[in-house]
Amino acid sequence: MPPTLASPEAVAETPEEFYERAKHALLLPPLDEWETFPFDGAMRPRELRPPAAEEKARYGEGGVDCRACGKTSDDRIWEDEHWQLTALGPTGLPIVLILEPKEHYDIDTLPPELAAEMGPMLQRVERAARAAGDIGRVHIGRWGEGSEHLHWWFMGRPARMRQLSDSFAAIWDDVLPPVPDDVWRESVAKVVAAMDA
Repeated sequence: MPPTLASPEAVAETPEEFYERAKHALLLPPLDEWETFPFDGAMRPRELRPPAAEEKARYGEGGVDCRACGKTSDDRIWEDEHWQLTALGPTGLPIVLILEPKEHYDIDTLPPELAAEMGPMLQRVERAARAAGDIGRVHIGRWGEGSEHLHWWFMGRPARMRQLSDSFAAIWDDVLPPVPDDVWRESVAKVVAAMDA
């Protein structure tokens, strides 16, 4: 059997070797120089834990008890034949959206025809998120750690709020107080209108 990216023959460093090399050499980046870092004061890295015996199970593995598969039209703010869009919130950032295929796929099992739709769909949702109003940038992310069902995050950063930019936007979303409910509902309505346009 030929080596895969996960096989020892193809990996320059096993998780155990990575851990042994890194556990006593953790660095603290220059946080005081990062205007976007959401915290002040003394910081230190947490102790690095050794590799687990296996990967953590994700919600909805194999489509069993999958929350995304169980969504109804009441959960969605927009949908078409293949895709569904939900709005989280109210959240700290003005708009946070989740785009998912309606059927249970992860990125590696997404059929080619849906994969071909995905790029234009990501663009469409990004434009719709900006339509919420006064959005400087929309951060698009896919972590893939919590749920097996493929889902893309869209996080709208308020215009001119540079401190909330870059990779810390997701953390700022948890730090900031939620936007008022009426403001959030208006933003969601603008997103839906943009998706329908």
